[in-house]
Amino acid sequence: MKKKKNIMPFRPFIVDVESSGLGCESYPIEIGLALEGENRYCSLILPADRWTHWDTAAQDTHHISREVLIKYGKPLNYVAKGLNRVLKGLTVYSDGWVTDKLWVTRLFSEAGIRQAFTISPLECILTEPQMEIWHTTKDSIIASMALTRHRACSDAFIIQETFYRTRMKTQHNTTH
Repeated sequence: MKKKKNIMPFRPFIVDVESSGLGCESYPIEIGLALEGENRYCSLILPADRWTHWDTAAQDTHHISREVLIKYGKPLNYVAKGLNRVLKGLTVYSDGWVTDKLWVTRLFSEAGIRQAFTISPLECILTEPQMEIWHTTKDSIIASMALTRHRACSDAFIIQETFYRTRMKTQHNTTH
């Protein structure tokens, strides 16, 4: 009898972006990555001069003021080059792909730098059984971490951990 091989689920690289709002004039203000192991990348983004839209409801959610961005944000080209250095040739996943991809594209376009990685929807690698337990698993992770901030790096880690735990719980039902 063949011994069944237990394949540990991988932890996909996850990107999360906080923005100045949700409208078409919004722009990225913080980007976070959950990478291998405990490795993370996070940066506040100094807005381009012509990026002036600001939604106070978004600020109330992520607790990053425009003044904080002006003081601590990194220049667009610095952030874009850093992302390319970390993610060159890789695929990174987002649970908010429609907006996160738009904001990352806006960052690279404004910086005048070619993006060297791909962003794909997280749904492309989720199974139906994972989707069925996603929200309860995610809520449990958030509660166990006692998070009070909604920030890009924390959110990316939560998404990555939720993917991992839902895959662990459902892997016996999937064949690869």
